[in-house]
Formats: sequence, C-alpha cells, structure tokens
Amino acid sequence: MLNLSDSDFQRLYTYIKKHYGIDLSKKKQLIVSRLSNTLTAQGFKDFSAYVDDILSGRDPEMVTAMLNKLTTNYTYFLREEAHFKYLWDVVLPDLAKKHARDKCLSIWSAGCSSGEEPYTISMYLKEYFGAQASQWDTRILATDISQKILNTALTATYGEEGLSSLPANWKQKYFVKKEKDQYTVSPAIKNNVIFRTFNLMDPIQFKKKFDLIFCRNVMIYFDQETKDALVGRFFNATVPGGHLFIGHSEGLNKTTCPYEYIQPAIYRKKK
Repeated sequence: MLNLSDSDFQRLYTYIKKHYGIDLSKKKQLIVSRLSNTLTAQGFKDFSAYVDDILSGRDPEMVTAMLNKLTTNYTYFLREEAHFKYLWDVVLPDLAKKHARDKCLSIWSAGCSSGEEPYTISMYLKEYFGAQASQWDTRILATDISQKILNTALTATYGEEGLSSLPANWKQKYFVKKEKDQYTVSPAIKNNVIFRTFNLMDPIQFKKKFDLIFCRNVMIYFDQETKDALVGRFFNATVPGGHLFIGHSEGLNKTTCPYEYIQPAIYRKKK
C-alpha cells in the first residue's frame, strides 16, 4: 500500500467533492486500498504526485479512471423490482393517457452505469405498448459521468447471471446469445436508449423536461447539501405530475424535498 498523507487526502477528497459531489471525507482507507495498485502500476511512489496530476485536470481520462475505482458500478437487470411494478401499474398508464396525442415520452436514467437500468426500462416500454410500440417515441436518455462505463453499456453484452431476475421469456425476446453465458441486447431495445456523458453537478439544461427520472443508488455518495441541491435541479427538470425514482438505500430530506412522497424511493411532482 502506498502512503497517503493527511494533506494529500484532504486535497483529493476536497477536489472530488467540489467537482463531482462525491463525499469521501471519511474514506481514506478506501482510497488507499482501491488506488494503490493502479498508482504502483503507473510508476507513482506515493500519492503526492498523483494528487498533483489529478488536481491539474490535464488528463480527464485519469480522473474518470479514479472515479470508476472509487465508486461501485454494481447493477443488474430488474434491480429493485418494486419500482418496475409501480412503473407498469401507475406511471405507464398515466403517461399513455397524457401523451395519447403526441405519443412522445421523456425519460432519463441518470447515473445509468453499464446500461442495465435503461435497457430494463426500455423492455417494459416495449411490453406495455405492445403492437403500438413503433408508433411511440419512447427513447430513453441515459447518462453517466464515466465514458468508460458508457462504452460498456454501448456494447450491451452481459453475463447470464445479470439477467437472472428478468422474466424467462424476455431472455429469448430481447437478447441474442453470443457465446457461453454471454448475451447481447437486441437492436430494438439497444436503439431505444441514447447514451451521453453528464456530470450531475452541472446545470440540467436538456431541451425537454422529464416525465420520469431514475436516479438510483447514485446519491449514496453525496452529503445532504449536495443531495438536496441535486434533487432541486431534478425537480425543476420534471414536468408537473412527473416522477423521481431513487434507490431504496437512499432517502430524501422530508422537510426540504420539493417532491411529494408516494412510497419508499418513489416521489412525484404535484400537478
């Protein structure tokens, strides 16, 4: 393990918090354990020069690689299934009625990681609209701060274990088997997701406001102030009556949250 001095630790976690909202002020040992091998492989003798390089901002890929190491990109298809039951029972019937004329939905998967979440949403949309799906614009915006993880999402290839929670017939319906235990998302589902890099600390200035925002298991890395500010930006980017889904391990401040609480990890902007 390389040495990380208190001053270099403070410089690093302050930089990460300021630019990416991630609070690692109590995670010194995690930083050392997750980054030491990478630093050694790159020829660093300790953290000091590495922190200098990070703070210089000269190499964005270096910063992205660090963030990938320090945050856990663990996900799978149909994660937190209760969300998708509510999506099917409540949200989609409401949106189908609301958008009966323009047939255009606006959905954002924020912090989409390796793509399982937006692809799962897309499968639900295809199932719900059925034979009329081609008449609807259900394209999903999927964003993450890491281009590397988005490249994984774009390949759309997953191990069989990650598909285990999906209904059995969906594997045949929405995936193409490549090789042993490897499956690729079918073109109909893959083409329904638009992947973009986006830092959630930046202003949200997309052309349209959203009917539905998924931001699950992202805010666990944020302190309360950062989380409240992000939820405020989400609220301003949500249409009246639109929903925000967060992770079940996360919670919003009841006194400051502008959304109406619906049920655990599901919130709505009043009409």
